[in-house]
Amino acid sequence: MEKLDSLNEAFKSLLREEKFGSQSEIVTALQEMGFEHINQSKVSRMLSKFGAVRTRNTKMEMVYHLPAELGIPTTSSPLRNLVIDIDHNESLIVVRTSPGAAQLIARLLDSMGKAEGILGTIAGDDTIFITPTRDTSISTLIATITELFDSSL
Repeated sequence: MEKLDSLNEAFKSLLREEKFGSQSEIVTALQEMGFEHINQSKVSRMLSKFGAVRTRNTKMEMVYHLPAELGIPTTSSPLRNLVIDIDHNESLIVVRTSPGAAQLIARLLDSMGKAEGILGTIAGDDTIFITPTRDTSISTLIATITELFDSSL
């Protein structure tokens, strides 16, 4: 398992360099790092597993890179500590967060979706606007959101 973790870390480290345009280049780099049994098939599976995509780097070359964030955050993480205040009017809920945390919290709220009464969110640096679905009252949605982050408010 330790060797697999080491391979995964080496793989992610290479992709962060944003200079590998083909799977064979990644295979060669990993082999040079001591992972002699790595092959193109394994690299292909790893690219898929980690959600790597090909985009242009700063030199305008097409390269593989990792997405900025992986997965959807959950409330079991310390995200609730980032919510400072929740307020509302008759049509909109406003969540204030620590600086830089709004987009992360908004992603969590967006993942809840229409089933929980959230039509959508707009996030800045430290403020999130939340719009309820047509059939959800502000009071119901504010209760749901407050319950989500209840202990810190």
